[in-house]
Amino acid sequence: MEKYLRKNFDVEPKRPSEEALRRWRSAVWLVKNPRRRFRMVADLAKRAEDARKLENFQEKIRVALYVQKAAFHFISGVSRGEQYRTSEEIKQAGYGIDPEELATIVRNHDFKRLEQHGGVEGCAKKLSVSIQNGVSSNEIHHRQKIFGVNQFVEKPARPFWMFVWDALQDMTLIILMVCAVISVGVGIATEGWPGGMYDGLGIILCILLVVLVTAISDYKQSLQFKDLDREKKNVIVQVTRNGSRQKVSIHELVVGDIVHLSIGDLVPADGMFLSGYSLSVDESSLSGESEPVDIGRENPFLLSGTKVQDGSGKMLVTSVGMMTEWGRLMDTLNEGGEDETPLQVKLNGVATIIGKIGLTFAILTFLVLTFRLIAKKAILGQIRKWSTNDALDLLNFFAIAVTILVVAVPEGLPLAVTLSLAFAMKKLMNDRALVRHLSACETMGSANCICTDKTGTLTTNHMIVTRLWICGECKIIGSNSSQNALMSTASEEVLHTLLQSIFQNTSGEVVKGKDGKPSVLGSPTETALLEFGMLFYGNSAPIFRESKILKVEPFNSNKKKMSVTVSLPGGGVRAFCKGASEIVLGMCDKLIDKDGQSVLLTVDQRKSLTDVINGFACEALRTLCFAFKDIEGNSSTDDIPENSYTLIAIVGIKDPVRPGVREAVQTCLDAGIIVRMVTGDNIHTAKAIARECGILTDDGIAIEGPEFREKNLQEIKRIVPKLQVMARSLPLDKHKLVTFLRKELREVVAVTGDGTNDAPALHEADIGLAMGIAGTEVAKENADVVIMDDNFATIVNVAKWGRSVYFNIQKFVQFQLTVNVVALITNFVSACITGSAPLTAVQLLWVNMIMDTLGALALATEPPHDGLMRKPPIGRNVNFITKIMWRNIIGQSVYQLAVLGVLQFQGKKLFNLSGPDSTSTLNTLIFNTFVFCQIRYL
Repeated sequence: MEKYLRKNFDVEPKRPSEEALRRWRSAVWLVKNPRRRFRMVADLAKRAEDARKLENFQEKIRVALYVQKAAFHFISGVSRGEQYRTSEEIKQAGYGIDPEELATIVRNHDFKRLEQHGGVEGCAKKLSVSIQNGVSSNEIHHRQKIFGVNQFVEKPARPFWMFVWDALQDMTLIILMVCAVISVGVGIATEGWPGGMYDGLGIILCILLVVLVTAISDYKQSLQFKDLDREKKNVIVQVTRNGSRQKVSIHELVVGDIVHLSIGDLVPADGMFLSGYSLSVDESSLSGESEPVDIGRENPFLLSGTKVQDGSGKMLVTSVGMMTEWGRLMDTLNEGGEDETPLQVKLNGVATIIGKIGLTFAILTFLVLTFRLIAKKAILGQIRKWSTNDALDLLNFFAIAVTILVVAVPEGLPLAVTLSLAFAMKKLMNDRALVRHLSACETMGSANCICTDKTGTLTTNHMIVTRLWICGECKIIGSNSSQNALMSTASEEVLHTLLQSIFQNTSGEVVKGKDGKPSVLGSPTETALLEFGMLFYGNSAPIFRESKILKVEPFNSNKKKMSVTVSLPGGGVRAFCKGASEIVLGMCDKLIDKDGQSVLLTVDQRKSLTDVINGFACEALRTLCFAFKDIEGNSSTDDIPENSYTLIAIVGIKDPVRPGVREAVQTCLDAGIIVRMVTGDNIHTAKAIARECGILTDDGIAIEGPEFREKNLQEIKRIVPKLQVMARSLPLDKHKLVTFLRKELREVVAVTGDGTNDAPALHEADIGLAMGIAGTEVAKENADVVIMDDNFATIVNVAKWGRSVYFNIQKFVQFQLTVNVVALITNFVSACITGSAPLTAVQLLWVNMIMDTLGALALATEPPHDGLMRKPPIGRNVNFITKIMWRNIIGQSVYQLAVLGVLQFQGKKLFNLSGPDSTSTLNTLIFNTFVFCQIRYL
């Protein structure tokens, strides 16, 4: 750095010159000025050979990050020789380090500067926070005032006038405005004031009404999407405050908080690693690098927006909100809006075709009317005499043609889709389903297969230990008699080993609640096990405090087990393992007897234990095995052993089926939707639950993941149509099944998921459904819909709303096409035969406004009914306009054209109309008849 400074700035490192200071200030300004920084990124993008890749949002972040880091490293290098001084404001607030200093340390991964502050513990001390107890609740407001709030500055909402401007950009409306202005000018010149301006003014008022209604609708929709987006970002995190572990909103996080991280969590703020095991994070959202980054004492820096890929740990929050790395980048870059949904794309194609037909009719109408005018003048011998009235007639012909085009172009279709989807999204939010992508609403209506998890979706996810095998005996667990029953079966040493395995090999935690009583934080399985252990000791803290945890291998869906190594009070190291029964049992070659001694596990005993596991599973219990292994003193504890364990116990955990699930599954079957259970549980447990839910039938197939993986394509094609249960499956098995269903069988597949490893399957599916309670943030980000209550019945409700959206849009299309056909043919035929159009420009614009707004609102927001779930699902390639719709459109059009035709050509005779006002009276009657025909049609 010294050589760099001498070469480029001609200064000594500790005495920067004025030129160096000027450049230093420029660099500071560059970092603090996001617009200038963004222009630099844009300039880099222009110079890049592959500029197309830089259009990607992640690539923009990556470039911005490099530019920003380079500037910060430059500042850090120039100012390294300076002694850090805390500002007076921070000192007076009771802290010993500035927010900018903390942000710079973490952002630059500046380990040397961190050491100058005493390491992570020193920073915690300067932040006046206890690593064990966390911050106090009464400090929250004060810390937010000094260090900021954990919220990003959102992109300002588009003002209402912008939506008005967008609505005015419609080309047909622009043409009509030009016609209206010309009509006013010519009308006043020929007919005088104010009579000559009525037609033109009427067109202008109709245009303004159409624009205002469209703008108001779009504006309200944007506000609704903003509310939904805010709900999506409200993540719940676990922190230590007031000495206890508790859940808080990510927006309530403050600098100094101790945050607990586990697999699948989103890092909620910038911070530093305090403690943990095998913690690694995915920083690809910031750096673009796919390789996970190991976090520990050597690299303690954690950045907001990254995801925990493996392990668990605690972090000290050092920066929140706009002070974080992610916050600074969000200030520079903003994500795009919603893409058009498949239904919108399909309807836009329909609108284009109809628009072309309307354009043809409009041109023909104008040509016919013009030809009639020329022919009339030729007959009268006035072909060379053109007056202002003739010009006004031509202008009127042009206005009629343009108006026919306006009515023909069904611009209300996209509006109707948006209204229907937005209405469905709002209603689903009330029904505990958060729709992340618009397309999910309509796609779910076409789903003919749901691949669902078992735990928490079909079941209540409130688990309790009900059965236990230990020392050769099976016990029924009840809160009152469990302790005495176990004491009579197992010695105190065996019971102590079991409880040590429960309390130390866990990702949950026993904490003090606000009422001072112990409560459990953790997954439902961990909660059930810890609550079982608390029947004997109440609180785990005083029991095993002398045993230090050395290494942890957290549970993941691939290994299906969790292992730890701990140091024993009397010396030595012991490994504990728990997990899927057949996996842990396969790792054991001994079992513990009543006296606490390890004895060899015979073949007959292994078969007997397998029967115990299957027996528990057939009772719809989730089974787990507990085992331990004493590691010799000279053995390395870097790797936790994978074999030669001693079996302690087998536990059966009850997770009752949710009320109403069986009825919801039957509703799906009646609707032609196949429900498949894909779970990591034992196949006997899975089959028992599937039968209870009505998923597994007598002719259905249940298979295990390993067996499914070994099947070739032909065998998979044979079994998948009848496949109803897949047990002991890995996330890749679920992904393989979903891919096969979509690509080979052409099914529209919905998939539920809650774990980080479910993300590929959620992404591959047509509709990804993440669990809001049990789901990780990674799973939610890859899902289209978040089921807030983790209930299968809510999934069925989403499917019902999806079908409602589709059928509502079909109703609106049928209505609008009928109106278009009748208006087009009526004006065209009348223009060709009589030389004038009965429906004027103002009248057609009025019909267009009502049809595209109130008509869309009435038809597109009809709520679903139970009859929708008794119809078969809509296939991928089914025509949107069905044969029944064409029958209704043609039938109604013929009926309305017949009525209007009789009025047009025989109306004066039927109603005895005569005099100078007879034509205008007849045209008014035709218009009202036309309107009432549409009302009757609705």
